Amino acid sequence: MSKPRFAVADYAVYLAVRVLLCAVQMLTLPTARRLAGVLAWLAYHIDRRHRLVADDNLKHAYAGQLNDRERDRMVRGVYRHFVSVLVEIAHLPRMLNPNTWRRYVTLENGRAIVEGLLCGRPLLFVTGHFGNWELGGYVLGLLGFQTYAIARKLDNPHLNAFLLHRIRERTGQKILYKDGDFDRIQAALASGGAVATLGDQDAGARGQFVDFFGRPASTHKAVALLALEFNTPMVVIGMPRVGQPMRYRIVAEEVILPEEYAGRPDAVRAITQRFTAALERLARRAPEQYFWLHRRWKHEPPVRKGKRAA
Repeated sequence: MSKPRFAVADYAVYLAVRVLLCAVQMLTLPTARRLAGVLAWLAYHIDRRHRLVADDNLKHAYAGQLNDRERDRMVRGVYRHFVSVLVEIAHLPRMLNPNTWRRYVTLENGRAIVEGLLCGRPLLFVTGHFGNWELGGYVLGLLGFQTYAIARKLDNPHLNAFLLHRIRERTGQKILYKDGDFDRIQAALASGGAVATLGDQDAGARGQFVDFFGRPASTHKAVALLALEFNTPMVVIGMPRVGQPMRYRIVAEEVILPEEYAGRPDAVRAITQRFTAALERLARRAPEQYFWLHRRWKHEPPVRKGKRAA
């Protein structure tokens, strides 16, 4: 059961966030990044629960490779990176436009992205909680491409509307909510549209378990099922930071064609494992830019009856 919402509290939080954003936007980007470093230090020390989640995730993902001090250094880096991303998002509307985007973003293997968008077939972009995952749809919109992104609606309706209109849909990208918009998602693909989704979210006990950093991770089957149903090519992309201030690269890490899996009884699992492996490769290149703070391995594979009896 979801927690009850209080309209006054929601609006107070919204106003506080707007005031903070205005303050950040008044600063130059280098100054704002220095402020982000201070805020990240505070978040690291105050947010004990997520700090411990990140340490446990790293302990399993890099078993025997990182000692306590190295893991702690990486967790601090994760906080610095994502607080910096939030500060940069506040500056996006005034910094990125069709004439300036090349100062901040480069395309690696951009041919795979552009050809996918122009081929006349529907397209799935799969990314993860890595780098600045909000940037891809924003930049493609600046370039004139109509894309859709599957996202979770924020619990606070005022913050959700603000993020939707001022950032996510500012350049033409359309948001489809993961809860309640499945018909619209199917319609977008049926009409040849390009839909982006996060592929590294825990899917619960009934998800498809595939290997991620050497550990079974519950992953949503819907991505592979949509690719097969609509004969949709899939491009796995990442948006890592490559320089300061606010220098990013959009990387097309893997292209997966559904026809390669035609007739295979394990097609859903094979496609899910392939895009998950591509997301892992991206995260391994810059692990401090992966969102280790979320419980990626929240659920474990069900125990078979024979094993349970034994």
